[in-house]
Amino acid sequence: MNSKSIYTRLYALASGILLTFFYQTASAQQSIKPLSLNEAISLSIQNSKQLKVSQARVAEATASLKTANERQLPDVSVSGSYLRLTQPNIDLKLNTGSGNGGSSGSSPKVNSAAYGMANVSIPIFAGGIIQSGKESARYLEQAAKLDVDKDREEIIQNTIAAYSNLYKAKAAVTLVEENIKTSDQRVREFSNKEQNGLLARNDLLKAELQQSNYQLALMDAQNNLKIANLNMNIMLGLPDNTLLQVDSTVFKVDNNVDGRGEAEFEQLAYQNRKDAQALGAREKAANAGVKGAKGEYFPSLAVTGGYVAAYIPNVVTITNAITGGVGLKYNLSSLWKTGSKVAGAKAQLAEVQANQAKLIDGIHMDVYQSYENYLLSHKKMDTYIKAIEQSEENYRITKNKHDNNLATTTDLLDADVANLQSHLNYAYAKADALVAYNKLLQAAGILESNNK
Repeated sequence: MNSKSIYTRLYALASGILLTFFYQTASAQQSIKPLSLNEAISLSIQNSKQLKVSQARVAEATASLKTANERQLPDVSVSGSYLRLTQPNIDLKLNTGSGNGGSSGSSPKVNSAAYGMANVSIPIFAGGIIQSGKESARYLEQAAKLDVDKDREEIIQNTIAAYSNLYKAKAAVTLVEENIKTSDQRVREFSNKEQNGLLARNDLLKAELQQSNYQLALMDAQNNLKIANLNMNIMLGLPDNTLLQVDSTVFKVDNNVDGRGEAEFEQLAYQNRKDAQALGAREKAANAGVKGAKGEYFPSLAVTGGYVAAYIPNVVTITNAITGGVGLKYNLSSLWKTGSKVAGAKAQLAEVQANQAKLIDGIHMDVYQSYENYLLSHKKMDTYIKAIEQSEENYRITKNKHDNNLATTTDLLDADVANLQSHLNYAYAKADALVAYNKLLQAAGILESNNK
């Protein structure tokens, strides 16, 4: 071996030691947290920004419902004024009983006046506007709560997908690290053979090139792992430097649908999907809105009562003036203004109904696609299990042939790559199968109930 090669190897060894030192130092500063899938789901729900937005919308809808209910309560108003007056000309046309048929004496001097009123109005009939408003607000509150449930299921599915990506990234790092160990051992063996004249220089370079490619693959895998880990920390509200350890036992291959077919899952979706139920509630709210708009064609009727007190110095003092009766109000302009409001309410109803029809098609496609992806994921796992057996046996045979000079170094290296790829494919397929299974549950509207 020449001096240039020796210096190159010493430089690579020193660089590896330094990188290992810095990596261990950085890892020591990280807090390691074992994380189960159920804990991840719980933390993501607690820290979801979208869920907080949806819950704020529920609070807003609840306040609107309270406002609608309060419209049937009595309206009570109190008013009063104190007025300063100039010197008015007052001619009281009152019969004083003096027999001359007119007033006598000088006019009273008035320079101020005060009065106070209290009024109460209790609505009896308003064309159904109040009741329709209450009904619409109640259904809109129900729809807002269903939106929260829908968002919660999306959060659960996103968490499962992120958890699976973290597992895939960790599996890639582990598998590539194992292959690097094998590759390092191969390079050492080839280097000894090349020094002893038992191996061509070109074959050693091929093994070293593959070793470099594995190291590059490891860098990519480690980078993907860091990104997946950070993404998970953000979702869960954990510090960025938290190093998460996933539970690999959840990525099992026995997730099954218990013999249920696509049609059964589609029926479950129509019964349980929160977005479908929310649209149903919004349709009822829109129907109530149409009724409320039509209510403006009718007059309003209310029971009224009040109290009046007034004081004008030197003229009159009024106390205990209590009023009561029935008030009828009809806005004649409603005859030509209400039609546009009714048309607008009907347009909103038509929009909701169109969205319902669109959602039905979407549910049909979502369930079909999710069910087929679920079946495909299990077929892939079965195939990858066989591929692992085949690739391991192929590598064993090729290595034996290579050791006996019956196979080329290229054949050996290709067999090693194929073996690594088969193990990666199976690890990814297990994670994808878990995501596909839960996506099917989400499409059927039963994801949250199956993850409690």
